[in-house]
Amino acid sequence: MIVCVCHRISDREIARHARAGMSFDEIQFELGVATQCGCCEASARDVVAQCCGSQPVAALRNDTAPQHSQLAHLLQEGNACCKSSSPSLAV
Repeated sequence: MIVCVCHRISDREIARHARAGMSFDEIQFELGVATQCGCCEASARDVVAQCCGSQPVAALRNDTAPQHSQLAHLLQEGNACCKSSSPSLAV
């Protein structure tokens, strides 16, 4: 559905930007929504609010992520593999 008639911007386009983490002000600057006559501002803000409320942004803490020592070990294994397979390359 077209939300902003002046700039021909659909609710899908606004939602796509909102799901990417953009605020209404950022979307307004990027797309030009609600910058001409302003009649669509309430609808555009509703679309952004619906997308932000229904989509979790990110986990604040990931307990399943490898710890620092595990990452170092994996990197060392990767370097050992590279050294043994191509001895002419300096790593």
